[in-house]
Amino acid sequence: MPVPRIAIVGRPNVGKSSLLNMLAGERVAIVDPTPGVTRDRVSIVVDLDSPDGRNPPKPVELTDTGGYGVYVAEGGRFDEVGSDLASLTKDIEFQIGEAVSHADLILFAVDAQAGPTAADWEIARLLREQKFGTRRGDPVRVQVVATKVDGPKWEAHALELAGLGFGEPLLCSAMSNYMRRDLIDRLYEMVPLVEHRDPEADLKVAIVGKRNAGKSTLVNRLAGEERVIVSEIAGTTRDAIDVRFEIDGRSILAIDTAGLRRKKSFQNQIEWYALDRAQRAIERADVVLMLIDATEPVSQVDEQLAAYVVESYKPVVIVVNKWDLAEGRAGPTGKPISVQDYEKYIRRELKGLSIAPIAFMSAKEGLNVRGVLDLAFELHGQASTRMGTGQLNRIVQAIVEKQGPANPAGHQAKVYYAAQVRTNPPTLVIVVNRPGLFTARYERYLMNRFREELPFEEVPIKVIYRSKRRAEEIAQRDERRAAGRRGKGHLHSTDDTALAFDPETLDMDALLNSEADEAESYFDDDEG
Repeated sequence: MPVPRIAIVGRPNVGKSSLLNMLAGERVAIVDPTPGVTRDRVSIVVDLDSPDGRNPPKPVELTDTGGYGVYVAEGGRFDEVGSDLASLTKDIEFQIGEAVSHADLILFAVDAQAGPTAADWEIARLLREQKFGTRRGDPVRVQVVATKVDGPKWEAHALELAGLGFGEPLLCSAMSNYMRRDLIDRLYEMVPLVEHRDPEADLKVAIVGKRNAGKSTLVNRLAGEERVIVSEIAGTTRDAIDVRFEIDGRSILAIDTAGLRRKKSFQNQIEWYALDRAQRAIERADVVLMLIDATEPVSQVDEQLAAYVVESYKPVVIVVNKWDLAEGRAGPTGKPISVQDYEKYIRRELKGLSIAPIAFMSAKEGLNVRGVLDLAFELHGQASTRMGTGQLNRIVQAIVEKQGPANPAGHQAKVYYAAQVRTNPPTLVIVVNRPGLFTARYERYLMNRFREELPFEEVPIKVIYRSKRRAEEIAQRDERRAAGRRGKGHLHSTDDTALAFDPETLDMDALLNSEADEAESYFDDDEG
């Protein structure tokens, strides 16, 4: 049984997105006083805690929707290039209707401070007559939520909203959290308990790219429905939209993000919020699909997005979209563009993603869409691989012995121990005599050799160097703790540094998170 679905509807600027964020306990939807900010359905699964804390939490899927009736700000019907934003009205209303049609409970948000307006009465009529969406049959419960009840003085105004015909309203303030606990307790009573919630998705992919690269078209193609708005108007998507679906028995969470452009071209605060949501989408994804518009040159925005992805250590597929429109078209030299030519072009322009595989696709026509998804699963498999410690040590030792780093003073590098401490990304901690010898130049050499020897050919690898002395200090700490647990008190060694570490029992995760090593003069000459 799927988790209960709760749709939040209402006119613009009544606090729908703030209500979603308050219930979710995080900033999921963009909140801004500009009307028409939310356009798509923004959903998240949250747990409602029981009133007494004794019963299990109830998972529900919350869905925020666009404000009904006003889809553009006053004086903002046209964007900076003259596109008519009012043309999105039909698409936004379709998304509101879809949320209502699939809901098990509807929260009708009304501004208590403004009181019921003509638009509120119109929405109430549409809900009562089931004019939203395509739902027919037994009516769904509609619960009025009086928003912006910032204190006791607004409670009487909020209770007047019972006149809308849906019973006594629930009261809350997302700004001050006034009556938040009461709201959650009442919602808990309204929804059933689902014993088995949906499992974690097998793959989470963030779809990023500049404006009009085809991100939303790809999401709809994968989901098999018009889940997000697709428009020729640049910047239609603002929030990060989570879309869940299954293909061939595999569950996928696709995160559609706002199309980005250069920061100096940002028109308002909303675009900064959208950038933040895109960066957060990259952070919580397993794999990033970076869309490149084949009909446009690689831009500074593409390069900036590539930098974000590199910094996140996420596996990435460079997806060349709209290839059906570009293939065979005359290039700069007058010759038809081929896959090989375009791949060379991408490698030249996006040097930071040199290891990322490139896939050619047309989201609109469905060309190679399934292949892109299979490639994303393959990268996730690479990033989730864990190397055996013995095998990894043999590989690292062989590489360094064959060609290890050194400095002009004649100090040679020694590797004492190596271990993979994490996956996603694969993270290696290497205990050495002098971390400073492992310069950026040598690290590049080492990384190239790792890609030849380790099963991480196309995914980022994080390598952290730690000194032997740091490892010994952690070993001593662990031994003291163990001795304390055995009731033997503290160690009484007069020379703590003489206590050598045992690599097999060393807490590598603690070593990974330890502070940076001190200067090389910290070590004895015999460690050189």
